[in-house]
Amino acid sequence: MSQSTKTIAIVGATGAQGGGLARAILEDPSGGFRVRAITRHVDSEKAQAAKAAGIKHVVWSTLEDTRKKVPLSDGRMPTLMDHYKVPHFDAKGEADALFEGLPTTWLLTSFYWDNLIYFGMNPKPGPDGTLQFVLPMDDAKLPGIAAEDIGRSAYGIFKGGDAYIGKRVGIAGEHLSGKEMARALSDALGRDVQHAAVSPATFRDFGFPGADDLGNMFQYKRDFEADFRAPRDVDATRKLNPQLQSFRDWLAKNAARIPLEG
Repeated sequence: MSQSTKTIAIVGATGAQGGGLARAILEDPSGGFRVRAITRHVDSEKAQAAKAAGIKHVVWSTLEDTRKKVPLSDGRMPTLMDHYKVPHFDAKGEADALFEGLPTTWLLTSFYWDNLIYFGMNPKPGPDGTLQFVLPMDDAKLPGIAAEDIGRSAYGIFKGGDAYIGKRVGIAGEHLSGKEMARALSDALGRDVQHAAVSPATFRDFGFPGADDLGNMFQYKRDFEADFRAPRDVDATRKLNPQLQSFRDWLAKNAARIPLEG
């Protein structure tokens, strides 16, 4: 290990994003970086300690604070937990301010296609037994990405160094509508998959844990499609990560892992 080798400390290194970044570093031994994995601990110091430690570059994986476009008083979607419209977006966006004054790149992520495996977004049988992929966004396109490609893109930002400090960088592997995703799923799974275009309100009423949060999220992405998609440029992402996968690329490797019923 040369003296010029830089250390990338990964908070949440066992997670989807952090694990992808760790693997990208380890797969590039001549890249000039080594990895230090950090996992959560109840007694750990707060993240603002980075300034005192002399950190040279922080990549903060974040999302939009949806309340900037949909205030809590706006009745277009319900307010959740008294403080949020889309809690997992808004909490991230609110935390952006904590990184002001640090050499930070704010990394705007996209929908993980891995949610089809792990988080209940897999196609499910409808009343007639046909598999249905539920995406409550009408014909709006959803920016998506393989979770491992988020880590690889973050690595590309670290390699780019000062050019990305102070910037907000959006990433995506492909922008697809629900119908386009359903067609790709049909081809990969060898079974007919139809897009079930339910409304966000119907999705919120499905009743599973987090359904209201996700229903609001999809409504936000639908209602503000142009603004949400604009920073998540696929060509720019590919420059950061030449191994960037399309949805069909990801399905070719992962379709067999998608749980199916019926």
